[in-house]
Amino acid sequence: MELDSIPEYARERMEQIGAADLVVGILGVQNGQVDPVPMIREALQTLPGVPRTVVIQNNGAPHPASAPHPASDEAQAADHDGAAEPPPFVVSWRLSASDPLTVPVQSTSEAYDSIFAAAEKLGARACCVLASNLESFTSRWISQLTQPLLEMDFDLVTPCYAHHRFEGLINSSIICPLSRALYGKRIENPMGPDLGLSGRLLQKVLGTSPLAKATGNRMHPLVSVAPSAIDGSFRICESHLGTRLYPATDWTNLSNLLAQILGPVFLGMERNAVSWQKTRGSQPVAVFGEPAPISAEVGAVDVHRMIESFQLGTRNLQDIWSLVLPPASLLGLRKLAVLSPAQFRMPDELWVRIVYDFALGHRQRAISRDHLLRAMTPLYLGWVASYALELETAEGSTVEQRPERLALAYEAAKPYLVSRWRWPDRFNP
Repeated sequence: MELDSIPEYARERMEQIGAADLVVGILGVQNGQVDPVPMIREALQTLPGVPRTVVIQNNGAPHPASAPHPASDEAQAADHDGAAEPPPFVVSWRLSASDPLTVPVQSTSEAYDSIFAAAEKLGARACCVLASNLESFTSRWISQLTQPLLEMDFDLVTPCYAHHRFEGLINSSIICPLSRALYGKRIENPMGPDLGLSGRLLQKVLGTSPLAKATGNRMHPLVSVAPSAIDGSFRICESHLGTRLYPATDWTNLSNLLAQILGPVFLGMERNAVSWQKTRGSQPVAVFGEPAPISAEVGAVDVHRMIESFQLGTRNLQDIWSLVLPPASLLGLRKLAVLSPAQFRMPDELWVRIVYDFALGHRQRAISRDHLLRAMTPLYLGWVASYALELETAEGSTVEQRPERLALAYEAAKPYLVSRWRWPDRFNP
């Protein structure tokens, strides 16, 4: 990974710092309302030896590569070799938008790549990226994401969040259970966005090994982190961080969001196909911290409007859906479209096959990949409506167990995916 995306003044600053044990990347825009550096300083005091730490933070505004950032100027003026600067060292430049589940995944790639490349340049033993709303996290988040790396020799720390029951649904309906079925590890948030990596795993993710360089085996960082760790037999764990503040879902932009998120995920499936076809079942990973219950607050979900969008898609998108969905799935969708809201339930088995078939259609390029993924929007809205209706009056334990049922359905249907992936010509919708 080259450092081209890092401004020259920031590279010079890192040259002055020299080396670090830990790099902490802050992707949230620094708008003056929340300063994460004191929280990081507090977290470092909980780690033995107070590791030499560099904070890379998003200043939220572009700066010409030839012009040093004021924060860097001040630090350099304090002491050119960095010795007089209180830990941690801070380097700032403009980074891309942060949250991959509310902002297109492509827009986050450069930000993660820059932080990972900086961590490698500094020879860091560990790298932690915090991409959630700055008002979400506390010093405990930094401790929970870095302690397993520095003290227990883990290579990947992924987050577990407390949230409302209708938040993070793209992750809970597709990304998490799909990753679990494919790669065999029960990771609640395989794409973070907050996570910690060891220096060893960082090198593999960056594709800096001779084999990776020779084969060009480089994927989007958020999509590749968990599969790289699993495929390389790295040590993986989860940490309970607490409540995460999710931005409000922009339902008007959902088609674009699904296409931007699922495109890299499905490309990752293609790149890792040899690996995941061999995996059967799933295993838990180590978990640290105490889980917080899912919030009792339900939040606003316009179920009737979602059902109307699903019904409209059933009428207008049959030609596109028939390119990737088998007749049985199309029949099930037509039956679902005529049900009243009280009866509207999308079976897990149907939803899972829809996801698998769209992944297959994406691989086979049945139509434009972007067009195909956008055509999945009414189907996703149908799943959300069904999920919301099922859980609108459910108690906490039922809500918490619901994702496990869906994950098991993904695992149960994996032989179908593998068969169609290996022999696509045997089935033509």
